[in-house]
Formats: sequence, C-alpha cells, structure tokens
Amino acid sequence: MLYTRKGDSGSSGLFSTKERFPKDSAVFEALGALDECNSLLGLCRARAQLMLGSFDIAESILKVQESLFIIQGEIAGAEKAITASLLLKLEQNIDEVETLIIKPQSFVIPGAAEFSALLDFARTVARRAERRVVTVAKERNVSTVSLAYLNRISSLLYALARYSVVVKEEKEQAPTY
Repeated sequence: MLYTRKGDSGSSGLFSTKERFPKDSAVFEALGALDECNSLLGLCRARAQLMLGSFDIAESILKVQESLFIIQGEIAGAEKAITASLLLKLEQNIDEVETLIIKPQSFVIPGAAEFSALLDFARTVARRAERRVVTVAKERNVSTVSLAYLNRISSLLYALARYSVVVKEEKEQAPTY
C-alpha cells in the first residue's frame, strides 16, 4: 500500500522517535529540499547520458544522489552519515572536472546551453537544500562531514555546468552590470 493515512493530519514521523512532527517543521523542510534536489539530479543524470566527453557526468551525479539518501537518513534519525572517503571522492571529482574547464573570471549567466542551465538550476536547488539542513543541524545531529558534502555538491554542479559548455563548444556570457 502506498498510503498509511498517518500523515492526513499534517504530521509525520522520523526514524529516531515515535513522536510526530508537523510536516512544515524545519526537519521536513530539509528532507523535502534534499528530495527535490535528488529528483532534479535525476533529470540531470538522464540528460547527462546523452553527453559525450572525457568525464562521466552521469556516474558522478549518481554517486551524489546515493549520498543524498544517506544524508536524508541521518537527518531522519537513522544511524547513517557521509564518510570522509565519500567527501574525498566528491572533491576528487570536482578537481578532475576543474582540469577540463577554464574557470570563469566573473559570474556566468546561465543558459549558454540547455544542459548547463539545467545543472546551474540543480546547483541552486542544492544550495537551498544545504541551507535547510544547516537550519536543522542547530536542533538535530548532522555530522560536519555531511554538511561539508552538501557544500561541495554545488561546487560539483557548477564545474559540471561549465564542463558541459566546453563539451558542447558553446560560449558563456558574463553579466554586463
């Protein structure tokens, strides 16, 4: 059965307690933002499978998606957390992509290519999810490694957006102010 009726009153439960919490509480805002980010990353991963290039964008995104489930579990009270080795691997992916791009010297207007714009959109959603988790970390245990991992996701997505423009041989534009 896909429904339990337990949430019909506007509350929901977590792993760590039998207590019910309002669905608009900070913890569910964080869990929802992470879920939204993961769903958008799924769209990015599906589109990435059409990209050619030396870096496997789809595989990199899949690893982030799997890690988001770990972070959601941690926030919900499961005994899970991002490991230092997962954080290191994410940083290595960012470093690898960074060697394949020319870092912009200013802000970049999203939209030089459809896929880069989608990755930039995912980056903004990831940053919102990070902000929601930072709020929750003030009341619930969230490891410093998980917080660092969330912070790196936006860096990866930024790098992947720039890389996708390189692969498509497009030119990005800086704002004119």
